[in-house]
Amino acid sequence: MGSIYGKIFQISTFGESHGAAVGVVVQGCPAGISFDLAFIQSELDRRKPGQSRITTQRKEADSIEVLSGVFEGKTTGTPIAMLVWNGDQRSKDYSHISDQFRPSHADYTYFAKYGLRDYRGGGRSSARETVARVAAGALAKLVLAQLGVKITAYVSQVGTIKLGTPVEQLDLSLTETNAVRCPDTAMADQMFQYIDEIRKQGDSVGGVVSAYITGCPVGLGEPVFDKLHAELGKAMLSINAVKGFEYGSGFDGVEKKGSEHNDVIVKEADGTVRTLTNHSGGIQGGISNGEPIYFRVAFKPVATIMQDQDSINEKGDKITVSGKGRHDPCVVPRAVPIVEAMAAIVILDFYLRNRVIQMPA
Repeated sequence: MGSIYGKIFQISTFGESHGAAVGVVVQGCPAGISFDLAFIQSELDRRKPGQSRITTQRKEADSIEVLSGVFEGKTTGTPIAMLVWNGDQRSKDYSHISDQFRPSHADYTYFAKYGLRDYRGGGRSSARETVARVAAGALAKLVLAQLGVKITAYVSQVGTIKLGTPVEQLDLSLTETNAVRCPDTAMADQMFQYIDEIRKQGDSVGGVVSAYITGCPVGLGEPVFDKLHAELGKAMLSINAVKGFEYGSGFDGVEKKGSEHNDVIVKEADGTVRTLTNHSGGIQGGISNGEPIYFRVAFKPVATIMQDQDSINEKGDKITVSGKGRHDPCVVPRAVPIVEAMAAIVILDFYLRNRVIQMPA
């Protein structure tokens, strides 16, 4: 099972939704980094359930425990193990689907692949696994902060409600001031009310998380298979419920002519090389060019809904699946820190890879 990600800054996650705990082992973190446990906990708090009435009401403290790799507040360069104990499992909520396949879940595919499955909350396929990613991503953010790299994600769409303001015109400091995590407070109110109405209907809705990365140095990414945007896409598409990824002008770019889409390169008086526009999204030829990197991640509606749905069981008999348990009516508000975490892991991994590309002069 593919539970390892990264080449130098490498993470290995473990645990299930209704198991004893979830956690991560991080290898390749440089020694001597100030280990800010409070910051890592604050990132987990942004992801944890029960934040408002438009998120799952599962109550988890998500308190992080550090088992290794840190001494006197500094990383030691050895593997860093971090653990979060599960506390509020209600496995009985899933007993009715022990032999049933829920529509659009991983139930059938897991059973077909492994011959068995943990039906309690989806087991390993549960978004509970992302606790480990956020912990590792928070550590990556601590390293990147020393390099001047800042990663900010926010909700830009819920259903058909879209935030049309360009990111450069947004006050991203407002993202954490509302339950939806949209930096436009008026739009956030609309999104919240819409999600809440969907919740009352026993249904779910999808959305989009946009990300904006500044301070990224020139030269991250490889020119062929390990392109920076390809790796970011892989990282984002590995997140539960993600159905799409686009960076820069994305699909809208097909409507432009080359003369309109090309980013003209200039050299500033101080010697800085930059582009007049940024349709490339900060990446050209698979390599960062120093401009802000921006991308969008599409999340599908949550598969579990509080409505009856037709399906089959393990024997192939036609059955009716009844939605029970505690689930998000819309996943994007809690997905924001997950997107940031995976982006941080990718950027730091490529930064560390670059350290061995050229010999010092």
